[in-house]
Amino acid sequence: MRGARLDDGRRVHLLSALDTDTGIVLAQVTVDAKTNEIPAFAPLLDAVHTVVGTLEGVVFVADALHTQADHARQVAARGAHLMTAVKGNQPTLFAQLKSLPWPDIPVGDRTRGRGHGRRETRTVTAVTPHTPGGIAFPHAEQAVRITRSRTTNAKTTRETAYFTVSLPAGHALPADLQTWIRREWLIENQIHHVRDVTLREDSHQARTGTGPAVIATLRNSAIGRHRTNGDTNIARALRHANRRSHDLITAVTSSYPTTQ
Repeated sequence: MRGARLDDGRRVHLLSALDTDTGIVLAQVTVDAKTNEIPAFAPLLDAVHTVVGTLEGVVFVADALHTQADHARQVAARGAHLMTAVKGNQPTLFAQLKSLPWPDIPVGDRTRGRGHGRRETRTVTAVTPHTPGGIAFPHAEQAVRITRSRTTNAKTTRETAYFTVSLPAGHALPADLQTWIRREWLIENQIHHVRDVTLREDSHQARTGTGPAVIATLRNSAIGRHRTNGDTNIARALRHANRRSHDLITAVTSSYPTTQ
């Protein structure tokens, strides 16, 4: 949170878990200013477990920072599954995935789209290595490669990314992997962008104790409330709520289960 600082000048760093089906932030934890997100991963799992009741069968998609062996074990111990990007912070694993015979593996799923003045093709290939020891990452069942080709103004760029997933091929088809990888960006589009642009979070200089985390929770709650109402334009929904504040008061104080 760029504008929020504690009394000693340190910035406030929060780690959140987003339900990509509903667009609702299920939980958030504060990252210790002296470290990074890695130690906050297990507390976030516990917080999500408290909210949803069980993590059995849940698929967590996380960026490369969380491609940590201990994270994979913690997720598996809760009966959940982990899909993470693999980059240079795990050089041995990255080299293993990159060296797989990808040209010999059939394409599993391919999507094409247009938007924002560009054409994009996303190709997913997945394989279950049968080499001794399998994938060099705990509980990893499949190695995944995604190739993104973008064409803008007759210029084409290509990007290749690698992932591991702890679900076997029978339970995570290439089309599923494609969907999960793309949904990881929802936390940027549906939460961070809205909080930064619509709610102007980076300009809010909250400084008192847990104040920044509390305000972030209220922002998440507001966005989640409008998402559950089917609103796609949060700015417009906020303007409507401002004009009809009594509707909000009724919604959050009603005892009917559908409004909880």
